Amino acid sequence: MEGAAFELAARVADTEAELQPQEATEFGWREFDGRWRDYSPDGEAARHQALIGLHGELKALPAADDQWQQLAARSTDTYLWRELWRYECDEGVRDLNAIWSPPQIMRQTLDIMTRSDLQGWEDIVTRLATLGEPLEGYVQTLEIGRSKGLVASTRQVEAMAREARTVSADGSPMEDFAAELAASGMGDQDLSDRLDAAIVSAKGAFGNLVTYLEGTYLADAAAEDGVGAERYAGSAAYFLAGAVDVAETYEWGWSQVEELRVEMEKVGAEILPNATVTEVTELLQIDPDRGVASRDEFVELMLERQHTALADLDGPHFDVPAQIREVEVKLSPPGGSLGAHYVSPSEDFARPGSVWYSLDPDQTFFPLYDEVSTAYHEGFPGHHLQSGIQVVLADKLSKLHRTFIWYSGYGEGWALYAERLMRELGYLEKPDYVFGMLAGEMLRACRVVIDIGLHTGRQIPRGQPFHPGEDWSYQIAVEMLESYATQKNAYAQSEVTRYLGWPGQAISYKVGQRRILDLREKMKKRDGPDFDLKEFHAKVLNSGPVGLDHLSELVLG
Repeated sequence: MEGAAFELAARVADTEAELQPQEATEFGWREFDGRWRDYSPDGEAARHQALIGLHGELKALPAADDQWQQLAARSTDTYLWRELWRYECDEGVRDLNAIWSPPQIMRQTLDIMTRSDLQGWEDIVTRLATLGEPLEGYVQTLEIGRSKGLVASTRQVEAMAREARTVSADGSPMEDFAAELAASGMGDQDLSDRLDAAIVSAKGAFGNLVTYLEGTYLADAAAEDGVGAERYAGSAAYFLAGAVDVAETYEWGWSQVEELRVEMEKVGAEILPNATVTEVTELLQIDPDRGVASRDEFVELMLERQHTALADLDGPHFDVPAQIREVEVKLSPPGGSLGAHYVSPSEDFARPGSVWYSLDPDQTFFPLYDEVSTAYHEGFPGHHLQSGIQVVLADKLSKLHRTFIWYSGYGEGWALYAERLMRELGYLEKPDYVFGMLAGEMLRACRVVIDIGLHTGRQIPRGQPFHPGEDWSYQIAVEMLESYATQKNAYAQSEVTRYLGWPGQAISYKVGQRRILDLREKMKKRDGPDFDLKEFHAKVLNSGPVGLDHLSELVLG
């Protein structure tokens, strides 16, 4: 589509691809696959100035004259505002956490690179061989933060060091590249030798990061885990693409915890009468008839869920574009945070969308009760449908909107809504799976109160049965996830560490779902007997990622 807003949005996307080559890899723009982002202070300053200039150009554009130009302009404005906020608040100089900061982004980039041709392998070799450069630049930027007293917490530094040590040690997931190349039958001895040398170099680069984190940075890391009310409000607005009433959301989060606890007890009684939620959970976690003992079988079952949902729901509830009727399920290399995540298809769909599971390396049995709803959340009709449609809509969404733009409130809100929708449609066919979905939703409700409570210093309400009137702590948060959200200790610790390193992101799931459900009820009330659920879904998905207030305007306007 032509027009000033679309043209500027395209230039923003092209500029960002030049400055953030890893992101370009995610979209399948392979011309950037041999390069890394410059994380050094000079590189970050150059990006900051480029974004300031582009934002100024956007403000000077004449008012858009049609809905898609208006959407392009507004989505570009929101994107630039969010990215500039990170610079203005010095977020980049303390960008170190257990789940999603530069080192993890580099690792995931390597995971999704093309392996189907020789050029793909040449690019992998180049990136592995030069991995030390972006990591060194990253350290230089962290040093700027350290000199200003703007540092990550001790817990986040220690978690990052553990992850980096896994990558640098013998048995590193980096070593898998050599076996993959050999199995592919591509290349020659020279390529194989260069790959081996590049793997050694990449492992050494992560080893240097461990040395820096433990030998230099850790001594100055922040003792407090929480970031405080002011920084938290800004970070939450970043993930939601708009402001949120933190106090009201904290109170609402507790109401959700209470409602879900009652419902879990009711469904639990169908599984094991006269048992507590904890006893039901223990049964679901250890009963050999309710899980699998093989990682391969687990992957196959999760992929089967994707195929069935895609086949059944395409038509009656969604119009699924042909380009996204394929989805992959994969296991993540060890060393990262536990859980599942989704990777969007490349822009040309040569690489399908994929669901990645990071499993506990010590785990030998895989319960299914809570994984069925997770499959729908991460795959179809959750992230895979939402992200896939975003990529497909080239005739309506700007280049920037289809690629770089992602808002957790919208995306995670939709994925959590998708879990509830699949229950409504009958795809959680066993009480086990309903209980698991409720446990997952309880996890997201607990996230609201834990995230806000830990970061902003709120107390647990005195009327609650769980530690009434006490201040939040890491240990209490882990205990809540174990006792309320059925999480095993390793996952609970990983989750709470994640929240503490990513303030404001954890609330986006329930806050986004809340808004989508509210919009559905408003549209039902407005349309009466003419309400069409499929039309509602199309209205939500065909806007692409937007802030929650903006979504309300698009759905009801």
